[in-house]
Amino acid sequence: MVKNLFISVISQKEANRGSVEFQVFSFTNKIRRLTSHLELHRKDYLSQRGLRKTLGKRQRLLSYLAKKNRVRYKELIGQLGIRETKIR
Repeated sequence: MVKNLFISVISQKEANRGSVEFQVFSFTNKIRRLTSHLELHRKDYLSQRGLRKTLGKRQRLLSYLAKKNRVRYKELIGQLGIRETKIR
């Protein structure tokens, strides 16, 4: 619950909605909503597909950010509480 509060505060404060950080925040919100939905509706295959696509988009954005600015990447995954991605 604290993470969602943090994300909503950041999204209201953030003026640059096109930034990588904001996009990752919004994808993380969407992933958490879809995950909670799929806990109740296990056979909702279209939502499962949407979750996989959203996870892929977030993965690509995080790998881009890790290549461009490692410090911002570390701060972002620390704030969101997500695992570090493997960089190819």
